[in-house]
Parts: sequence; C-alpha cells; structure tokens
Amino acid sequence: MTLIEEMLLAARGMLALLTGRRDASGYFDLTLRGLAGSFVAFLFATTLNAYLPTLLGTASDIVRPSQALLMAGVLYSLQLGFSALVLNQLKRLDGLVPYLVADNWATFFVTAITILLGLFGLTGDLSLIAVGLVVIVIEINIARLIVTLTPLQIAMFLIAQMAGVTVGLLIFGMLMPLPDVPV
Repeated sequence: MTLIEEMLLAARGMLALLTGRRDASGYFDLTLRGLAGSFVAFLFATTLNAYLPTLLGTASDIVRPSQALLMAGVLYSLQLGFSALVLNQLKRLDGLVPYLVADNWATFFVTAITILLGLFGLTGDLSLIAVGLVVIVIEINIARLIVTLTPLQIAMFLIAQMAGVTVGLLIFGMLMPLPDVPV
C-alpha cells in the first residue's frame, strides 16, 4: 500500500472515529509499518504547521519555526511517554502502537483542517472551540474504539496525556521563555 492509499484510508478512519463507528480500526494499518507511515504524516503536518506562517509572511517574532518544531517534539515525546506509562499500568501496552497510528493520523488531518480554516480567515474563537471539540471526540474514540479501553481507563489515559502535555509546556516555557513583547 502506498502512503497516499494509506492516507485515504486513514481519512475514512478519522470520519469513522468522529462518528463513533465501531469499524474505525479497520481503516488503519495498526502494525509497525502503519506506525511508520503515520509518523511520516505527523512529521509533515508538524513541519508544515511550523513553517507555513513564515512562508505566508505572517510569522511573528515570538515563536520561530525551529522553536515550534522543538516544542512539538517535546510535547509529542512526553505525551507518548505518559501514555505508555498508563497503558503499562493498565496491562494494555499492546494498545500503544494502534494508539500512535490513529493519533498521528488525527494530528495530520486536524492540522490540515486548521490550516485550511486559517487560509480562509476562519481563526476566531468559534473555530478554535469547534476544532477542540473535534479533537476531544477523536481522542476519546481512539481510546474507546482503537485501543479498546473501558470508560475509567479512557479517563485515566486522557488525563495522563494532558499531564504529559502540561509537563512539556512547563519544561519548554522554562527552557525557552517567550521574549518580552511591548503591549
């Protein structure tokens, strides 16, 4: 299967996750090969998201693309680490690769949608809330339909991910403080 074919199937999988269909996992290659393909998509989306403001001439001096990539790497690593810790505690470490495959593709598609919204000038609070709700639904359904966790396990899993991201933001904020911006 080519990466394009894998991407098209993953897009159908994202729609299945968004609508809560039980067959969602069938659209993803949940093997190590699928993990590699989804990681390529994740890296592409992350890099595009970091450099697009510079390419469009809308970049600010607050966060440079290299900082954005570093922050994405730190957040991804800590989210992955905290997710692995919880799955290990739940004796469900077998769900880590399937989770990563679906989550990497979710990042790819949510980033693409967010970029499209931005290019059409739809960057207000309503768009942010809508994208946030979509992400929450997808993350819950990844845990529920792909990793097959119970409701309590899903809550633990999502809390661990939020903790990982929070720790990452704190670390990044200490290592790379934002420059003073005149108000």
